[in-house]
Amino acid sequence: MAIRKFETLEANVDGDRGRLTLTQSTRLNPLGSDTLQEISEAARFFDTHPNLKVVVVSGEGRAFSAGADVSRFGEPDPNGVQDLRHDADLGRIMADAVENMNAVTIARIQGHCVGGGLVLAAACDLRIAASDVRFSIPEIDLGIPLAWGGIPRLVREIGPALTKELVMTCRPFGADEARAAGFVNRVVDAEALDDAVESLAVALAEKPKLALLSTKRHTNAVTNEMLGLTRAWSDADGLLAGLRDPEGRTSASRYLENLQARRNAKR
Repeated sequence: MAIRKFETLEANVDGDRGRLTLTQSTRLNPLGSDTLQEISEAARFFDTHPNLKVVVVSGEGRAFSAGADVSRFGEPDPNGVQDLRHDADLGRIMADAVENMNAVTIARIQGHCVGGGLVLAAACDLRIAASDVRFSIPEIDLGIPLAWGGIPRLVREIGPALTKELVMTCRPFGADEARAAGFVNRVVDAEALDDAVESLAVALAEKPKLALLSTKRHTNAVTNEMLGLTRAWSDADGLLAGLRDPEGRTSASRYLENLQARRNAKR
C-alpha cells in the first residue's frame, strides 16, 4: 500500500483502489487554503498510480465537510491582492483536480455537507449519502456567490431551476431530496454507508480499466462542452467582489453570529 499523509488529509492506494480522507474531524473537515491545496496534490498523487481504478473521497467523523473555513472568513490578506486572488481560486483548482483525476471517484457523504464541501462532492463522479445527511449552500447568506465551479456542476447534476432555488435561498435539504434531484446516486441508512460504498467500489474495480476510465472521460467531455466549466476561472473575481460588498459583509456578520449562537446553544 502507498500512503501519502498531509496536514489535513490522507491519501492511500492499495492496488486498483484508493482513498482520500479529510482528517480534521474535530472541526468538521473545513476546506481552508491548506486543505484545498492538499486535495489538489493528492489528486496528482493518485494519477501517478497506473493501475488505480477507483478512489473513495470521504471525511472523518460527523461530517463529510463543513465547507470553506469560515473562521478566517473575510480576513484581509497581508501579502497583497494578487495572493488574495490566488487563494480565492484554490477551490476551483481543487474541484478541477478531483474531477480530472484518471480514476473514478466516489463521494462517501455523511453528517454535514456544506457549501464548498458540496462542490467537492459534485466534482466526484458518483455519490452515496447517508439518509441523515444535511446539505446546505450558505454562500449568499455569507454575502458571496457560490464559487469554485459550483454553479455549472450543480446545473449539470440537478438542472438550472433547482440550482437557482437552492443557491439563492440557502435552504438546507436532505438526502432524499438530493436523490430525487439526481445529485446523489444512492441513499442508505447511516450504518449501511460503508458497506454501500465498499460494494460500489468493488463493482467498479472489477471492470476493465480501459473501458471504465474511457467512459468517465467521455462523459466528462460531453458535459464540459455543454456547461463550459472553463468559465469558472472568473469565479475568484466574483468571490473577491463579494468580500468587498458592504451589504454582503453585513449579511456575513449576521450569519456568523447566528451560527455561533446555534453552536453555543448545543453546548
